Amino acid sequence: MTGTGSPAPLPDERRAQVVELLRQRGVVRVTDLAEELDVSAITIRRDIALLASQGVIRRVRGGAVLHGGALVGEPEGAAPPQPVPEENGGEARRLTIGMVVPSLDYYWPDVIRGVRQAAAAAGARIVLRGASYQAADERRQLSWLVEFVGVDGLLVAPTTTGDDGEELVRWLRQAPVPVVLVERAATIGPYQEAMESVVSDHALGAAMAVRHLAALGHRRIGVITTEQSPTAPHVRRGWRQASEELGLEGAPDLTVVDRRDPGWTAALDQILDACLATGTTALLVHPDPEAIGLVERCQERGLRVPGDLGVVTYDDEVAELCDPPLSAVRPPKAAIGRAAFALLAARLADRDPHRPAHRVVVEPRLIVRSSSA
Repeated sequence: MTGTGSPAPLPDERRAQVVELLRQRGVVRVTDLAEELDVSAITIRRDIALLASQGVIRRVRGGAVLHGGALVGEPEGAAPPQPVPEENGGEARRLTIGMVVPSLDYYWPDVIRGVRQAAAAAGARIVLRGASYQAADERRQLSWLVEFVGVDGLLVAPTTTGDDGEELVRWLRQAPVPVVLVERAATIGPYQEAMESVVSDHALGAAMAVRHLAALGHRRIGVITTEQSPTAPHVRRGWRQASEELGLEGAPDLTVVDRRDPGWTAALDQILDACLATGTTALLVHPDPEAIGLVERCQERGLRVPGDLGVVTYDDEVAELCDPPLSAVRPPKAAIGRAAFALLAARLADRDPHRPAHRVVVEPRLIVRSSSA
């Protein structure tokens, strides 16, 4: 191990040491290399990824092997992974992709299904972890996937705001494996370089809803979003742009607590009072459960939907279960998942270290039902 008085090796020197130690010992753990070279395990994994991209070694699950050599990153005595033959007589192996999403019970199941469909077609394995919209939790899950599972790449919908979110983005930018953001976008560095991402065009979807309502004759169309939703800023941007383009009159523009908050009932009355005071006749509401709660409160107060208030919701997770069924903007969740896997697979297959970042944007759909007819 490098002593505190000795200078740390330069990156190229350190990678040369990794290769030499592998030649000498055959089997070496990533943690042992990190300790001996006095660097983090993530740094060693990053070195392994670069050496693999240069053709010096071949990456496998849990580490890497010299071409024709022994495994790095597995315990001594561990059997090397069995390659899957390719049609051209070479060797391939099953990709292992880590995926971290903030929820497993709303919005994200369809995205996950899309990823799994694409992975199954490619013969890849998905290791899924659910987080809780907290950057610290997401960082813990991602570190586990990189350090202990040894994934080849990451699909993640990270928290990007606040100090913890900004730190998480920096960590992802320096991760030792390729990363694709899912339904999130982020930039980093002095020139604000974009990270690779696949997103729904939520602003376009919100604008579609506004145009639909305006075509029905509504001139005051408000927007309601909840405080914690990462999608809300995009929905509001699309609502604002479309309202300005169409020359619509002023209407409620409210950010409220969600339905689980003790103040939710008061928030509903605040919304409806604002609509009555301004003559607003239509609302775009995100997400679905809050839109359904709003319709129910309308009924309790004697307001007809859509007679007195037209409603379009954003997400289309449970919109059809409302009475009346809600018109909704439906983000292309499964398509997002398939595109995210395809982008990550392309990144892994391309050995060009100068490959530019790709940002994929997919268009949502407007589903018209009774709440806006």
